[in-house]
Formats: sequence, structure tokens, C-alpha cells
Amino acid sequence: MATKIPVTVITGFLGSGKTSLIRHLLQNNQGRRIAVLVNEFGELGIDGELLKSCQICPEDEADGNNIYELTNGCLCCTVQEEFYPTMQELIKRRDSIDCIVIETSGLALPKPLVKAFRWQEIRNAATVDAVVTVVDCAAVAAGTFASDLDAIASQRQADDSLEHETPLQELFEDQLACADLVVLSKTDLVDADTKSQVESLVKQELPRVVKIVESDRGQLDPSILLGWQAAVEDNLDSRPSHHDTEEDHDHDDEINSTHVILDRTFDPEKLQQQLESLVNQQEIYRIKGFVSVPNKPMRLVMQGVGNRFEKFYDRPWQATEARQTRLVFIGRDLNSKEIESQLLTVEC
Repeated sequence: MATKIPVTVITGFLGSGKTSLIRHLLQNNQGRRIAVLVNEFGELGIDGELLKSCQICPEDEADGNNIYELTNGCLCCTVQEEFYPTMQELIKRRDSIDCIVIETSGLALPKPLVKAFRWQEIRNAATVDAVVTVVDCAAVAAGTFASDLDAIASQRQADDSLEHETPLQELFEDQLACADLVVLSKTDLVDADTKSQVESLVKQELPRVVKIVESDRGQLDPSILLGWQAAVEDNLDSRPSHHDTEEDHDHDDEINSTHVILDRTFDPEKLQQQLESLVNQQEIYRIKGFVSVPNKPMRLVMQGVGNRFEKFYDRPWQATEARQTRLVFIGRDLNSKEIESQLLTVEC
């Protein structure tokens, strides 16, 4: 039997840096033929577009498309409908693929996905090489996933029945519990003491000894991410989840995604100011997308986590594509009409 295709699952909360990590991996693949499966939360695919612009993956269909996008819901909920047929297609191409990388949505649980590799049709051809969990150090330090960095351990010891965990915090913990490797991102945004606090918090949530590494804008050597040979699907019992006793699991129904597509240009600084205002008005966790800038031949990538924004030009606009501004918003109970109306007030 041919060697199983190794599959690396990259998980982590919204905006933690998963796409940057995979983009760097593709650009520094060291000769590996890597296929990527991207699962986005919402209908408008942004991460897949960013990966395709890495200038490494073939865009010619005759050469084989190596980026697969799934946008019909969190992969942990759509394993049969979305994941299985895509994996079947990849398995057919196993002679031209050295490894597969799966980027889960920021709201996905990794364990239901890994369980799918126990299905006979998949386990004979592929294995989960490792689960890599990306943690936004600055976001955790700001209290996004924990009520208090110093007090969380003593709280639990004092009262085991204390119901202080939010669904988002449970998701954060489940993503850590399944990890073979934890990547701390955005460490340049915090000081040494805060980084040490976050690392201690992460270690508390890990059920076993797991390597923790830092990443500057996703720039990790591929040898750190690939080649673990962990066969994760065979040792899931050592990776506890909040949902282990449930036949099914629920996401927070109030968390939703919306997007705007506008046939106009924006001044990047004025647009960012308006987006920051929107974040303060609504509970927006993540903003990402492409912006058309006046008199610029390049496409601007804009990404935001809370009030932190970054922007860069990734590639020239292609002659065959519309120069539109396309932005995705992920948050709790978002008012999409208000978002679009406020963006339309931004001066060019």
C-alpha cells in the first residue's frame, strides 16, 4: 500500500494568524508539493484568495489547483457534506501531493474533524500528522478568552462548579487540548512579562506536555510544522474536549458573519478609522478583506482583530477582475445594514 498522505490541521481563533502561517509555509515549501484546504466562516472567501496570491501555487487548472475552499459553515459541523468529498478528490491526486494542510475556521472545533480520519475510506489513504494551534498572544493578554490572566487558576480551584466560561472560551480551550504544537503569534505586541503570563495560561489548558513556539508574522521553518507523524486520529483519548460526551455540539447562534462588496475606492486611513468606530459600536471579533485604493495598481489587504488592524499590498489587480472593496465581518449579532451604511459615508 502507498504511504498515507500526512495532513496537518491548523486551528486557532479568529485572526490568530493561521493564514499568515500557511502562506509562509507555501512560499518556503522546500520542494514539498502542498495542497491546502481552507474552511472559512461565511460565504465570501478571503483566506483562500490570500493563499492563492502567494505566487507559488499554480493558477493554471491544467497544473492542478492546490487551494480548496469550503465556505458553507464550520468544518466541524459539515464534515460529511463538505470535507469528505474534497478529501476524496485529494486522495485521487495522492501521487502529486506530498502533504495536505487544513486551515479550519476560527470557530471550528478540531476534534470532530480529526475523528473523520477514522473513516475507512480516509484512514487507508491519509493520517493526521499533527494539530497545530495558533494563539494570538496580544488578544489573550487583552482578556479576549479569559476573564483574568492571574486569577483564572485560583478561581477554578476555589469552586469547581463555577460557571464562568463563555462558549468562546470553551472553544479556545478545545483548540488547545487537541494540539501537538502551539504557536504563539503577535508576541511583538506585548512585553516579556505579559507574554510569560499568556504562556502560563496556555500551559494550564494543555492536558499534556506540548511544545510552544513563537512566530513573527507566521515565519516558522516548515520542519517545525511538518513531519510529526503523530497519527492524531489514533490517540484522541489524550485530547479531552468539552463536547466529548455529546452526540452533537452547538455553536453560539448569535455569532454570525456578514460581508460587504462595494464598487468604490477607499483611502486606507479613513477606512480604518471608520472600521475602528464600527468595532466600538458592535461586537465585531474579526474584519478581513481586500480594498481598492485610489491610483494604486495593487490590491490592499486589510485585517483587524478588535481594535488592532494591519494592512499590506499583496499583488496587482488582475485585468480580468473587478476592482471592488470586499470586506468580511465576524462577530456577535451583527447589524449588516448599519455596517454597510457607515462604510458608504467614508470619503474617498
